[in-house]
Amino acid sequence: MSSTISRKRLRAIIGGSIGNLVEWYDWYAYSAFTIYFSASFFPGDNRTLQLLNTAAIFAVGFLMRPLGGYVFGFIGDRFGRKKSMTLSVLLMSLGSLIIACSPTYNQIGVIAPIVLLIARLLQGLSVGGEYGVSATYLSEMATPDRRGFYSSFQYVTLIGGQLIALGIQLLLQKLLLSEEDLFMWGWRIPFFIGAVLAVVALYLRQHLDETRAFKQQELLQEKKVLYSY
Repeated sequence: MSSTISRKRLRAIIGGSIGNLVEWYDWYAYSAFTIYFSASFFPGDNRTLQLLNTAAIFAVGFLMRPLGGYVFGFIGDRFGRKKSMTLSVLLMSLGSLIIACSPTYNQIGVIAPIVLLIARLLQGLSVGGEYGVSATYLSEMATPDRRGFYSSFQYVTLIGGQLIALGIQLLLQKLLLSEEDLFMWGWRIPFFIGAVLAVVALYLRQHLDETRAFKQQELLQEKKVLYSY
């Protein structure tokens, strides 16, 4: 019995935190590879202006994070932590896939940076929702004496996502691709990786247990509705 409970808690740690790792990997992959894909979305010979425009879209993603925290917090309280976390990582996967497959400015003109902006808005919404809900899930799945330990995986996976993004950048730069390849098409690779990782996280989260705190909350609401009649 105790081994079954331990496995459930281990699955809760992995499933609850892996989405956070994927979310922050995608977040940092954008900033790490900006130097390579900025010219694909913003034409001209002024590299500084291209980078500033791409950075501006990166900054807009931060504006969506408070909204994401509010929206996914509501979803987590209304429909469950598991459903909220599953939806957040699904949005991040969609944002990464859009960037990875996005046509360039030379192909579709001004629509290209608009598509990039939409993808970043989705990712900002996703990151904002992910952090709070997964922290809630981890703390609620933990035993009273291990809540700090469970919740610490939020920060561990945050830094882990950053390190993985930088590691992939170094791997592509130093070993696998030339600088010309990175500018032409290689910058798409980390976003495809992010989309695949998000699918893995999505699979793991679909097999998570809902927290006891939410189940008790649902039961209490059902009783209130019953008594109201």
